[in-house]
Amino acid sequence: MSYKEFLVRVKEGIVTPSGNCPVTPVLLLLQGKWKSQVLYELCVNDIVRFGQLKKNLPGITNTMLTSTVRELEADGVIVRKQFNEIPPHVEYSFSQKGKDLMPIFYAMMNWGFKYYGA
Repeated sequence: MSYKEFLVRVKEGIVTPSGNCPVTPVLLLLQGKWKSQVLYELCVNDIVRFGQLKKNLPGITNTMLTSTVRELEADGVIVRKQFNEIPPHVEYSFSQKGKDLMPIFYAMMNWGFKYYGA
């Protein structure tokens, strides 16, 4: 659906199959203090290790980081790849579903710059 079609159809009442606003699932997916920051790190780095995330997100606990990446993985936004080497490590990257969020992040960034400056 184009933006122009959206402007027409939204007046008719676009809803999800469960009767919600179609933006609600996206907002629920991104809800949480750390999710957007984890996703930003993936935007910057493409592939990131757990330790690198921990280092780049001051104030996050191991428990909260683990919970956040597990939720994003369960939602299909990121992919977790475990390496059973010495030392063992884990890498995170965007799934295709996560990559499809990039235009949304871009639009949100432009809106933020417009109304809150850079």
